Amino acid sequence: MGGIKQLLRFNQRQIEFVFGARRRLGDVFALRTPEPIPLVMTSIPDDVRSLFTAKPEDAPSLAAESPLRPIVGTGSVLTSLGERHMRQRKLLLPPFHGEAIELYMKEIAAATEREIDRWPLNEPFALAPRMQAITLDVIMAGIFGIEGKPERGTPEHRLRSVIKNLVAISTKPIAQIAELMNVRREEPVGFTRLGRELIDRRMDEVIGPRKRAEDLEERRDILSLLLLAETEDGERLTDAEIRDELITLVLAGHETTANSLAWAWERMVRNPQAQERLVESVRSGDGAEVIEQTITETMRSRPVVPIVGRRVKQPWRLGEYAVPADSPVLVSILLLHHREDLYAEPFEFRPERWAGRKPGTYEWLPFGGGIRRCLGAALAMAEQRVVLEATARRLDLVAADPAPERALHRNVTMIPARGARVVARSRRD
Repeated sequence: MGGIKQLLRFNQRQIEFVFGARRRLGDVFALRTPEPIPLVMTSIPDDVRSLFTAKPEDAPSLAAESPLRPIVGTGSVLTSLGERHMRQRKLLLPPFHGEAIELYMKEIAAATEREIDRWPLNEPFALAPRMQAITLDVIMAGIFGIEGKPERGTPEHRLRSVIKNLVAISTKPIAQIAELMNVRREEPVGFTRLGRELIDRRMDEVIGPRKRAEDLEERRDILSLLLLAETEDGERLTDAEIRDELITLVLAGHETTANSLAWAWERMVRNPQAQERLVESVRSGDGAEVIEQTITETMRSRPVVPIVGRRVKQPWRLGEYAVPADSPVLVSILLLHHREDLYAEPFEFRPERWAGRKPGTYEWLPFGGGIRRCLGAALAMAEQRVVLEATARRLDLVAADPAPERALHRNVTMIPARGARVVARSRRD
């Protein structure tokens, strides 16, 4: 199969491609692309360990070559490498951990209850955009220091509307064309460029007034921290650098969590035992453990980001094979999460498998790993706990269609193709 054809199949039908390749070729296989060095894929835990514990200069992240690069920019925490990445990570880590998470809990709960009150009864609707409304409000509260939903007519509300609309458009077929147009580009072109310019304009409307705010040095939101941050030479970040960081945090900080929640219910409404177990535990007031197990199993069976990658800068051993220096290596999180030697009946949705069991560092990777582990992992878990508890407590959900939803691959994410369509039979106050 030609390199371009193989790459397109991988891009459009990743699940079928990787599982088929593993059946035919084993745990390590090469993918031909238009590039001179083959793309190598592995799903062996020991390979994951070697890549994630390597020195950053020996196995830098492939995120710097990510298809997200034209969207979030080349200098964001997601796409930067080396010292720059570590500096940005150190700056951004505090707002996503410890006491900061506790401060977000009130906003998460309020956004969840507000949204659930608006969901229709006895008619099909997609959960993914509803979950995105919750997680977008939460991340905007953390980034911009807004309490509650942004008021209509404010710069923050206009920015929220643009992001919400562009995320919705990104599920359409035209978005896949735009994605292919931007492969291996640093600067966006076509529809992607128009979308990024629109976001930048709305972002500038928020950044400008904040720069002039009299209480800037007292504020603890992420935008204010970025405006006050200085490089080693005492220079402030440019508006372009700040925009790149903000768009990365807004997009990565809400869409992945929302789709993980959508997948949770897509799986549960088709697995009645798992759903009944969660609902009964939550409504009895003792749901914490089952909620945690359900989240962990959802992220195992349907990881929203199904691959991560490194470029090895020296010859590297993967399983029984040695790959040459400069080889791009992908870890298939999807294949890793469906290894029978790690998970009994891996294709079954069984939250109870996590009773008394902690996820293995190199066996469960929904947040990636090593020094590139997702900055927002703690916030994402906190959001999922609150939202899953509230939906199980207040709603009786059933599948709109008994057939499972296939995965739609959008850029680097794997989302429910129909948005996780459900019907709410009743709602409790």
